[in-house]
Amino acid sequence: MNKPANLPKPLKLIKIGNSMGVILPREVLARLGVEAGDTLSVTEVPHGIEMRRHDGGFEEQMSVAREVMKRRRNALRELAK
Repeated sequence: MNKPANLPKPLKLIKIGNSMGVILPREVLARLGVEAGDTLSVTEVPHGIEMRRHDGGFEEQMSVAREVMKRRRNALRELAK
């Protein structure tokens, strides 16, 4: 993956109620394709943390897949041999 060009300098953590947060500069928001009110997904990856625009359809698909894997655990175990 190429390093993004012209991203802002390091961001400072700020206290928001009982939590911590950062203010994302508009350049970062534009690269993420998000605006106020949108939801972000945060995932741990081998080289750090990845932030993306949340895809609700993916979460729904994973929920269905988990249910099928739970119901068909024995069959999947046999197939894996």
